[in-house]
Amino acid sequence: MSRTQQATTVDVAIIGGGLVGASLACALGAMAERDGLRVAIIEAQPLPAAGMQAYQPSFDARASAIAHGSRRHFSRLGLWPALATEAAPIRHIHVSERGRLGVTRLHADELGVDALGYVIPNAWMGQVLHRRLETLPIDWYCPARVETLEATGAGHRLELDDGRMLEAGLTVLADGGRSGLKERLGIASDHHPYDQTALIANVEISRAHGGWAFERFSREGPMALLPLGGRRMELVWTHGPATIDETMALPDARFLERLQQAFGDRAGRFRRVGQRHAYPLSLVTARETIRPHLAILGNAAHTLHPVAGQGFNLALRGVMDLVSAIETAGRDGRSPGDPRTLAAFEARRAGDHRQIVRFSDGLIRLFGIDNAAMSHARAAGLIGLNTLGPLRRALARRAMGIER
Repeated sequence: MSRTQQATTVDVAIIGGGLVGASLACALGAMAERDGLRVAIIEAQPLPAAGMQAYQPSFDARASAIAHGSRRHFSRLGLWPALATEAAPIRHIHVSERGRLGVTRLHADELGVDALGYVIPNAWMGQVLHRRLETLPIDWYCPARVETLEATGAGHRLELDDGRMLEAGLTVLADGGRSGLKERLGIASDHHPYDQTALIANVEISRAHGGWAFERFSREGPMALLPLGGRRMELVWTHGPATIDETMALPDARFLERLQQAFGDRAGRFRRVGQRHAYPLSLVTARETIRPHLAILGNAAHTLHPVAGQGFNLALRGVMDLVSAIETAGRDGRSPGDPRTLAAFEARRAGDHRQIVRFSDGLIRLFGIDNAAMSHARAAGLIGLNTLGPLRRALARRAMGIER
């Protein structure tokens, strides 16, 4: 298709059909059905055939911790009943430091909720989201890549790798930053490597987990165990550059021994381990998340350390904030890409983003200081937090995404 040929006009073009992009498209579905909002998704990876479990990179073997507030968002979209069939509730959280007495425990019943959060396989979330999108009047361009993204007076012109053109009033980058479009637009990001790699795998334990999630800090880095179905838990185990290759290469039996030594017996005995995956860790934040007719969401906007489990929940709140701004703009006669629409989105999103980044990054850096005085101070802090009910409950409500 030549540039002189007619382009397809859409109100919102979402680049990236992973968890964040698909969640945004589902959330815009009501306006697409009711108001005729024209929405398109451009996804580089082929959609899976019906019944298959192989998904694009967002839907790999990992699971996501879904906060209570995120459950409420999915409930409003009508997606929670399907998601809940594979969701393991987190009813208790245990935070400790290896070799120290301090501990903090959080419990769902203190907050008057059934669960502090839920752990859902990413593959299942992807399947549920895509099933919903099949029922909505939303256009898929898949597999397709955006070759050029050119600003125009009314939005952006997108040229796809198959020659098709789109004219979008609002373009949303939700591709995890993998496409390089952010950089081609001159949007810089701040990168702060943690010099750590997350080893992620499913493990089987010797006794029922009872809905407990564990976060444990050690000299090398934090560890987390999240409940899954049955006696399975998802392990997030951070390593420094000197040990990750060795641990990844260990035979299963030796790996389980090493894990038991590092974590202890609080969760029981580790019996089996599934496939292991390694992900280098950095704090990445885009210096701009909006421009006229452009918004950036998800990992393209911010990549956090996974041990606090806040990355996808923060992204989902950004999705809902953007949808709310678009709904308000529509009632006021403004377009989704109008600078005032995006300014309203940024005003609501920015404070939440700053607080979660500071919390997640500060937690990792605090427990990364290795000296006796700081270790004793952390232990005292964990003990104090466990005895101060109101402060502990306030921390829980923040982590659950029900206070901003």
